[in-house]
Amino acid sequence: MRISAHFLTLLALLTCLAGPAGARGVPTFPPESDSVPIVLLMDLSSGQVLYARNADRRFIPASITKVMTLYTAFEMIDAGKLKPQQVMAYRPESFAEWRRKGSTMFLEQDARVSVDQLLRGIATVSANDGSIVLAEGAAGSVENWTALMNANARAIGMVNSHFGTPNGWPDEGRTFVSARDLVALAQAMIERHSALYRRYIGRPALTYGGITQRNHDPLIGHVAGADGIKTGFTNQAGYGFLGSAERGGRRLAVVVAGAEHHRDRDKAARAMIEWGFGAFEQRLLLAKGKSIAAARVQGGTARSVDLVARGPIVATVPKGTNPQVVLRLHYEGPIRAPFAAGDKLAELEIVVAGMPPGRISLLAAHDVGKAGVFYRIVNAVMGLFT
Repeated sequence: MRISAHFLTLLALLTCLAGPAGARGVPTFPPESDSVPIVLLMDLSSGQVLYARNADRRFIPASITKVMTLYTAFEMIDAGKLKPQQVMAYRPESFAEWRRKGSTMFLEQDARVSVDQLLRGIATVSANDGSIVLAEGAAGSVENWTALMNANARAIGMVNSHFGTPNGWPDEGRTFVSARDLVALAQAMIERHSALYRRYIGRPALTYGGITQRNHDPLIGHVAGADGIKTGFTNQAGYGFLGSAERGGRRLAVVVAGAEHHRDRDKAARAMIEWGFGAFEQRLLLAKGKSIAAARVQGGTARSVDLVARGPIVATVPKGTNPQVVLRLHYEGPIRAPFAAGDKLAELEIVVAGMPPGRISLLAAHDVGKAGVFYRIVNAVMGLFT
């Protein structure tokens, strides 16, 4: 959805958090991340960036590319275009090219494997072969699949990303991302496909064909609440990681990229997540389900619709401080009907004094159908008196 400043509305200066920022201000970031050129830590619950270094710099993602392949598959599953029990064949020409090439789930020649198994292989052991089989089986060709990946990237606002492969194998720089885009992808995957995320992301190991391989995710088993998401490495890209963890209703996402050694990547990712949970806390602004505002509706069976968040509306603040918090509503209106409950209609900007602003999605609280002739007449008459 295109957000226009013309429809910017100041909602509130929250007196419950009013007052000068605490003496400490924003805490100093962990020195463990100093050796990594690209770092981004975001609190997905409030949409606020807690720390950023080169967040919009384009870089080669290597196997982190597979997060978009997983997201694309999740989109197709939810749309009914792909089924987990669906079986796909390993094409002979693809087997000849991808047999045991890089990370693999050791698919044999002429293998017939379910989408469910492929998704587990891609998510857990970064299967290059599984990514190719899924792309060709679901879209007919790798080219068709990457077109879907790029369409999905545009739909969720990944403005500094492009995908040329389904698995991140070096392709002369045609595949690139930014840390901010990867966090947007993680947030879309978690919010839009929470059940599939829980099913496939964050498993510690995979056994397929009698071979057991462990997940190299640096957070799982080391950081409380961690549940993924994906590592990446090539000689050109260095070591990178997109990860997430949830504690007490707070979910953080972290990107570290361009590290020279996996130890630097792993240490930085763990330190940033622990710092994010330890140095910041959340303040409740509105309980889950509470309407933040009403948006005008055009051509619908109702003249307005309440806007709600997916969860409680919170602000993330440095621990022990009491900064001012301002909320601003962004939407392009009036909003055209029809739309369904849960559709994204607007964004809420959360501005904490001394910190970068964050944004969360606001959703329709209920369905609004397209108006028939009677409703259009009534709405036109009512409009004369408002």
